[in-house]
This record gives sequence, C-alpha cells and structure tokens, in this order.
Amino acid sequence: MEENLTYPFLEKINSPADLKKMPKKNLSKICYELRQFIIDEVSENPGHLGANLGVVELTIALHYVLNTPYDNLIWDVGHQAYGHKILTGRRELFKTNRLYKGISGFPKKSESQYDTFGTGHASTSISAALGMAIAAQKNKEEDKLTVAVIGDGAMTGGLAFEGLNNVAINQTNLLIVLNDNNIAIDPNIGGISNYLVDITASKPYNKLKKEVWAFLGKLNYINPNTRSIFQNIENSIKSLLLKQGNLFEALNIRYFGPIDGHNVKQMVNVLNDLKKLPGPKILHCLTKKGKGIKEAEKNQTLWHAPGKFCKKTEKIFVSHNKSKHPFKYQEVFGHTILELAKKNDKILGITPAMPTGSSLNIMMEQIPERTFDVGIAEAHAVTFSAGLATQGYIPFCNIYSSFLQRAYDQVIHDVALQKLHIILCLDRAGLVGSDGATHHGAFDLAFLRCIPDMIISAPLNEIELRNLMFTSQLENYKKPFIIRYPRGEGRMAKWKKPFKKIFIGKGQQLSDGEDVAILSIGTIGNLAIDACQDLNKKGISVAHYDMRFLKPIDRNILHNVFQKFNKIITLEDGTIHGGLGTEVLEFMNENSYNARIYRLGIPDRFINHGTQQELYKECNYNVDSIIATCEKICTKVWI
Repeated sequence: MEENLTYPFLEKINSPADLKKMPKKNLSKICYELRQFIIDEVSENPGHLGANLGVVELTIALHYVLNTPYDNLIWDVGHQAYGHKILTGRRELFKTNRLYKGISGFPKKSESQYDTFGTGHASTSISAALGMAIAAQKNKEEDKLTVAVIGDGAMTGGLAFEGLNNVAINQTNLLIVLNDNNIAIDPNIGGISNYLVDITASKPYNKLKKEVWAFLGKLNYINPNTRSIFQNIENSIKSLLLKQGNLFEALNIRYFGPIDGHNVKQMVNVLNDLKKLPGPKILHCLTKKGKGIKEAEKNQTLWHAPGKFCKKTEKIFVSHNKSKHPFKYQEVFGHTILELAKKNDKILGITPAMPTGSSLNIMMEQIPERTFDVGIAEAHAVTFSAGLATQGYIPFCNIYSSFLQRAYDQVIHDVALQKLHIILCLDRAGLVGSDGATHHGAFDLAFLRCIPDMIISAPLNEIELRNLMFTSQLENYKKPFIIRYPRGEGRMAKWKKPFKKIFIGKGQQLSDGEDVAILSIGTIGNLAIDACQDLNKKGISVAHYDMRFLKPIDRNILHNVFQKFNKIITLEDGTIHGGLGTEVLEFMNENSYNARIYRLGIPDRFINHGTQQELYKECNYNVDSIIATCEKICTKVWI
C-alpha cells in the first residue's frame, strides 16, 4: 500500500504502545497530525468536532504517560473521545464513525478494551472511576491508575459532585482531569463555571502555582522529603486561594493547576509527576474548544457538531434552501413558546444545557429574564420547574427524551405525586440517528405511562405540536403535561396557523377502511399515512387512527376499533414493551375483545447508530414494513 504522506507519524500509531515509542520531541508534530486527521474526517463525515479538537494534546499526553488499557481511562461527555479512538487502533475504521454498522461516536465497552466505560451521557466519569479505583485497591493492583477526564460542561451535573463527595472519603489512586473549556454545547452556566474562571484569574494563586510547577519540573521523582516541602508550598497557596479556599482541596482532593492543556510536553511532565503521587488528585487543564479552526474557536456552539464543512474556507455547507424546506420540530417549539410567552406572562422556559439544540434560545434572546439554562442537571431542571409551578407559574421544561431518564425520580415524586402543572417537552423522542443507543428516546412512553396523574401526548405534525403547546398552558390541569416529538424536520411548509385547543384524551381518525386498522401515536404516524395510500392501490382497505394521547387514551376510538376490526396494527416510535401496543393489549383483555394485534415499534434491545431511515428499516417499521405487515395480517399466512 502506498505510504500515507499526509500523516507520517500518525500512520505508525496503531496503539498507545506505538505512541510511547515516539520521542517526546515529536509529540507536537503528532498533535498537529491528529488534529488535522480529525478535521479531514469530520469535514466529510459529520460528527462532534469542537470538543475533540480541544483535547488533542491532552489525549496524546494521557496515552503517552498511562499504561492503557491496564490503567483505566474514562472519557466523560464521550463525544470528546475521537482522538482516543484514533490512537487505540481505530484510525482506519474512523471513516465509519457514527455511520450504520460503523464505530460509535462515543466510548463503548464492546468496541474496544481501551473504552473502559460507556459515556454517552455526561457527569458519570468520577463515580465510575472511583468504583474502578476501589476495585484496583481490593485486587492489590497498587500500580494501577484510574483517570477520569471530565469537562465540556459535565462538571455542572449533580452526579459529578456526588462522585467528588465520595472520592473525598476514599483514598484511592484516582486522578481527575478537569478539561476546562468553559463551554458544553452552549456556554457553561452556574456557580461552578464562575468558580473555575475565578481560579484561573487569581493572580496570587497563579504566581505561587507557577513557582510550584517550576519546582516540580526540577524533580526526577517525588520522595518523602520533597513531598513534605511540596506540601508546605501547597499550604501557602491554599491560604491565598479565593475566599475560603479551594473547593477541591476542601474535599480532601489535592488540586494541581490550572495548566495549559495545549502544551503537550508540559502535560506529559505533569502527568508523569502526578502518577507517582498517592491518593485522589485533580488536574485542572485549560483548553479551547474548536482549537485549530479559527471559525470553530470563535463560534463554539455552531461548530460543536457543524455537519459537513470546507476545511480550507472554514465554511459550513448548507444542504438546502431553508426558505423552501419545512422547519425542524425544534424550531417550531422555539417559535411557539415565544409566541405563547408573549401572550401569557406566567410561562417560563427551562432547559438543562440545551438552549440551542432545543431552540429555547429563540425565547432566550427576546425574553432572557423568563428563560433558564440550569446546566447539565436534568433532575434539578424538573424539580426547579416543580417549585415554579407551586407558585402559579407555567414552566415549559424542555429535555431530550433520553436525558429525562436521569430525572425519573423527580418526575414521580416532585411532580406527579404533587399533581403539579408543568409541561415537559420531550425533544429527540424515538430513534434519533447517528448518536446511537445512549441518545435514542426509546423508553419515555413506557416509563411515563405507568405513573399516575399524567397527560402524555405526541403530535402527528408541526401544527399539532403548536396546538398541544397551546392547550397545555390554557388552564391548570393539576397534572404534568407531556409533549413528545422527534428530532429533525417535519413535513409542513405552512405550520404557523392560528392556535386551536385540543381536547385532552381525544384522538382522530385519519382514514376509513374495512380490512385492517392502524393505531399510531406521534409523528411516526406519517409513515402509516404513506403506507395507506399504497395499500389502497393494492386493494387493502385500511382505517388509520392517530391516537394523539397515550394517557388518557381515547377509549371511544378503541371500543369502535375492536367492535369493527379483528386485525389491528399498533405503530409507535418507542419500545413495543410498555407503550401504545401494550396499552391496546391491556384494553383488549380488560374489555374481553378478541383480535389479532401486531405491534410495530422499537424492539426489546438497544439500537445502535445510523440514519433514522436505516434504523426504521432495521426495527421493521418503515413504510415498506407497514405495507408488508398489513398484507401479512390480511391473509392466512399471518399467525
């Protein structure tokens, strides 16, 4: 094979062992090549860009110093692990990143021995790392180091602080690397973000800390005497640290930094020194998200995951004429909540770190005093909304469906049990595409349906999304109101129509037929609409019902369907266990009906990544699957 002249160093690295063979003087060149490789690949095959460009030097330094995979290395906010994957034997496979049947865009235990923990959701690394570090203790592996790399907003999550609190009372061989880039997808929000900024800006702290690092640089190793001297210097710094001391030091976790996270040689030296220090410690690294692309450094939110772009001009490709194309459901939500908020001053908008992704930023720009980004803290977002509801406000809490799983206890105890009127807008419901198993909104219908006093709805299209949002805030239902909708574009170019109230628990019949009935919920029902047109041409008469509400479900429609049909298909963009199909089966049993029911939905397994269309086909509920199922159920072949 012809030698790759573009990456002369990187092409020789197929494992961390290969990296360790490289002279330290070549590390800067390897950093340059790794950064360019990521840019080259992601410009053509879209993925998470900015976060990965920001941790290139850190990634190389860690694998250069650590003995991975014996040493445990955990990447929090797993979308910053591209460099890690490339250095651990997946460079040639990286062209399949996030593609159907390709490698995952996040660390995945089943993919590589170097991926010690799956991290698709944020703030989990410290807790997992502590578990691994204690296991190493119990296994008498005194030389084993466990490293948690946390950052890109993950320190705003409550679980990170639960982990820190427990680290403080367990003297394990654990290193926490805080990748401080002061941003997640949108700028970091909250006290911890301000605190880290204050640390980096403290002049007396930085002056003395610089002297300490200079002192450490002269040491070949750290023995008990030098450790004692270093402790005295640390104590002096501690007395000057902001206000009443360093948060991490107060938790009995030795703090080092902040240091330049883009100085790879310094990073290697520091990590080599810290590797020899016993007990829990934290290294604070300052990095720039998007480093290496000027436009990405300036507009970090846009370049978090920019899609295809030209690496030479640094321009993001626009795939279509926006004025002629339907809006995304997220944009419809954003414009609608602003419209409603201007009419109802009790409406507030809340999101856990996703103002741009959810389009709450549209309201945030015009009415900032009535919108709240609470950081990567879904449980807090729900209970915060509950507190607002007790005082007569109407909070629209927008959370990605898979992220709501992290706030399940709060939905039950703090909201439903108290019959509080909050509107939970579940974005990214159903199969989301290339982010894969950690991000599919597969379980919300099932895990919410079993909670008493819930209103659970899913619009068929953008107009229904607007009308459900309008309906949800009209009066105090004394119940939480769920509205779930998918990622991506709708179908309707003209969706901004006058609001219309929707009767709670009322579905609608979309077409009449004699042979088979399809019961769907949510936007996936549009696939059934398409299928019905083809089925009618084939001589199969299909009645299609959009249930619209899972709870309370339209029992009148169900009675009518079971009285007329003995062949029924349920269709949902959620797990078939516990959702609409299960509700219909339970209704049939409770009312002593007898029919053949075939359920289409997400099967009982975790679904990997791919386009939504590829995943619909895999899960057997695209248009062709609906047609085939109707043909099958209408013949004696179906059992």
